[in-house]
Amino acid sequence: MKKRSIKKVAVLGSGIMGSGIACHFANIGIEVLLLDIVPRELTDKEKAQGKTLEDKSVRNRLVNDSLNASLKSKPSPIYSTKFASRITTGNMEDDMHKIADVDWIIEVVVERLDIKKIVFENVEKYRTDGTLITSNTSGIPIKFMNEGRSEDFQKHFAVTHFFNPPRYLKLFEVVPGPKCDQEITDFLMMYGEKFLGKTSVLAKDTPAFIGNRIGIFGIMSLFHVVKEMGLTVEEVDKLTGPVIGRPKSATFRTVDVVGLDTLVHTANGVADNCPDDEMHDSFAIPDYVNKMMENKWLGSKTRQGFYKKVTDEKGKKQIHALNLNTLEYSLAERPKFATLAATKTIDKVVDRFKVLVKGKDKAGEFYRKIFTALFAYVQNRIPEISDELYRIDDALKAGFGWEHGPFQIWDAIGVEAGIELMKAEGFTPNKWVTEMLANGTTSFYTIKDGAKYYYDIPAKAATKIPGQDAFIILDNIREATQVWSNADASIQHLGDGVLNIEFRSKMNTIGAGVLEAVNKGIDLAEQEYEAVILGNQAANFSVGANLAMAFMLAVEQEYDELSMGTKMFQDTVMRLRYSSCPTLITPRGMTFGGACEMSLHADKVVAAAETYTGLVEFGVGIIPAGAGSKEMTKRVSDLWVKDDVKLNKLRDAFINIAMAKVGTSAYEAFDLGYYQQGKDIVVVNADRQIATAKRYAIQMLEDGYTQPSPQKVKVLGQQALGMFLVGTDSLEKGRYASEHDKKIANKLGYIMAGGDISEPQYVTEQYLLDLEREAILSLFGERKTLERIEHMLKTGKPLRN
Repeated sequence: MKKRSIKKVAVLGSGIMGSGIACHFANIGIEVLLLDIVPRELTDKEKAQGKTLEDKSVRNRLVNDSLNASLKSKPSPIYSTKFASRITTGNMEDDMHKIADVDWIIEVVVERLDIKKIVFENVEKYRTDGTLITSNTSGIPIKFMNEGRSEDFQKHFAVTHFFNPPRYLKLFEVVPGPKCDQEITDFLMMYGEKFLGKTSVLAKDTPAFIGNRIGIFGIMSLFHVVKEMGLTVEEVDKLTGPVIGRPKSATFRTVDVVGLDTLVHTANGVADNCPDDEMHDSFAIPDYVNKMMENKWLGSKTRQGFYKKVTDEKGKKQIHALNLNTLEYSLAERPKFATLAATKTIDKVVDRFKVLVKGKDKAGEFYRKIFTALFAYVQNRIPEISDELYRIDDALKAGFGWEHGPFQIWDAIGVEAGIELMKAEGFTPNKWVTEMLANGTTSFYTIKDGAKYYYDIPAKAATKIPGQDAFIILDNIREATQVWSNADASIQHLGDGVLNIEFRSKMNTIGAGVLEAVNKGIDLAEQEYEAVILGNQAANFSVGANLAMAFMLAVEQEYDELSMGTKMFQDTVMRLRYSSCPTLITPRGMTFGGACEMSLHADKVVAAAETYTGLVEFGVGIIPAGAGSKEMTKRVSDLWVKDDVKLNKLRDAFINIAMAKVGTSAYEAFDLGYYQQGKDIVVVNADRQIATAKRYAIQMLEDGYTQPSPQKVKVLGQQALGMFLVGTDSLEKGRYASEHDKKIANKLGYIMAGGDISEPQYVTEQYLLDLEREAILSLFGERKTLERIEHMLKTGKPLRN
């Protein structure tokens, strides 16, 4: 069988999804041809310019406008603006012949079968035999799209359903056509996971596939429960957000973002195409939703939905919420429930479910109703939409941002306990579930020898979930491989002498416990093992140093303790650079402040593409003092350029720190100087990070890793200091910076210039570290700094004073 590789992709249709898909293929280095239809009329602007319908700029207007709008949208669909050059645009009349040279054609036109058939007929004229052809449809049956198509087309045709936005949502549903070769299905599943960074889920050709079938049921069922129980929009969003491992936008805010019309369209599609669904009534649109549709209250796109922003008499912006009974808006309230209060001390979401369903208040009743309905529904979707229960969980986690899928939640409550709750709500457990319990299997999932197993219904036994061997999942191995732990971190032996240091503090903040673990891990690697990885699999690698502890010491004027703590942080970070074993780090999500400083000093960064990193200390009135200011100065010093060029580069580094710039992807972190070309790498699928880091650690050892020796840093002294002082002075005079901003910036400038020295000279790294420590201690003594830190701890937002 010929090896298949993807070098060039054609995307047909440049709407929100088409442009998003094109951008994501560009993200991973693929050349993209993006095509759309030719406009039939000139715009007023084109008429004024004297253009005709034959002008290329007119013929490509739709595709270019769509792509440009996508590239300007936030959050950005592209890892780096440079990657947009990988996308070539055109139209389906002049450029369709170019699809003959691509490896994969993806149709993303409007959801109408007649239009899709016209597109496919046109594709057949130019498509080279053997080329992949897939549709991003969210529900049109493949048998209808296959009608009239050639044998080769059908053998290579499947649905590949991306979720919007394609860069950020991980679900990639693969639905093979009836005549699709197994080799094509296997390739698409592999490609989605390995190259696109997705969770590939094999689905059947049923209405709404897996993700939307279950996800939309969950929302529609909830819509009816809300009305029945008399709950408010704010109450539901409080109950269905992070407390149960769902996004902050919870339910109603999410619907506002997605668009109420989109939800209604999908729900109607399921209702129309699944007349025999036992929960068919749940897909009926409630009266209040129908009224919102009539009023065009569709959410963000119409500036009001379940919520709307208003400005009061004083010009202050407020969020108002919709009353589902009166359909009038009022100031959004902050609801409280005793059941939620009972979970405040439970850090792990999975451990909260048992408590939530036992609640005696309205919240407990709500959870019992929505979870039992969900359990009843998913149990009956096998084998209709999937033969394996884990695929349903994978789809909801990857497509809707749930931390736990339905069967995982059921496991957390207890299968038997879940059945009792279902019966109390009038639901009947499926025969296969009761048979599973009768056979002595008490959970849907089990962990064995570091691998996850699911209950295989036809086999009536636990079966290993395929595809795990490419990953190291810490939850599956932690207990068996742990060699050391404290309250804030643990160390696991991953095999082959490679240790992993996992932060486990709140928000993975770096305090004394984490620093102790890093030092212990390096000690163990230097004495008994071989290499160290700093890796965890939380949503965010770390938000940085433990600011609350530093704030408390500063308020109590324990400056000796602060100095010792800063010195310990610096020394630990420097050990990552100068230990006798390879050190690697696997940042993902938010990787701020002290965590960014650790990344700057590890031998190798294996970053998830979705890593948002930066030295953000300025936002709370301090400077990077965990070797970050020193390191950015050193990186400029290491450049083989003249001093005048170094001065410009030093200014750039200074600005990045002073503006607390954060890379919005790992690739932007290279542009900002936080990661280095030729040394650090990016992994698109974060699930592969630790396994990839382990592979690199072993390679570094096999290549003969040697302990680095300290290098001196060339500082530019008064030449640089003068530049910084003039710059901060002009910013203050122009009212772009406060007096306190200027003070912080001047202290940073003093460090990066190497102090007030008369001419350029070489200094030790320790010299710069001492300047860092001196600067941060003086700033902790400032009232305005403490005000900024307190504001950040209370609100999570920076304060300008």
